[in-house]
Amino acid sequence: MSAVEEKLAELGLTLPEVVPPLAAYQPAVQSGPYVFTSGQLPMVDGKLPMSGKVGGEVTPEEAKDLARTCALNALAAVKSVAGDLDRVARVVKVTGFVASAPDFTGQPAVLNGASELLGAVLGDKGVHARSAVGVAVLPLDAPVEVEIQVELTQA
Repeated sequence: MSAVEEKLAELGLTLPEVVPPLAAYQPAVQSGPYVFTSGQLPMVDGKLPMSGKVGGEVTPEEAKDLARTCALNALAAVKSVAGDLDRVARVVKVTGFVASAPDFTGQPAVLNGASELLGAVLGDKGVHARSAVGVAVLPLDAPVEVEIQVELTQA
């Protein structure tokens, strides 16, 4: 087990299986020392645990937990390409999309779920740049979607 996966275990988490693509794309691809994930939904055991708009059917606190799940799924996608999460030199960028009720403006707080997970698991390597974007709707009516870009060390 990698040091990163040991840290996940300390936090009471396990790395899930990679979420299969919903369309014509790969969960993650590598270009040079970088791995780019596709947008990761908060799928758990192949199912979306909740749907709807944040600030409507989904509370900001629930959405923050879902963003955390998205980040965990993104780490699984990175591992599928890198082979070992200990190769992560740093998380470079996180982009998060929040399906938002018309008057909801708390997208950054929702995306903290993903950012805080990456920091807890990777320490200083998890500190990253980020965009938090409110959108009208996401695939499967998911409340949140997260993609990450990481830099790898040499194998």
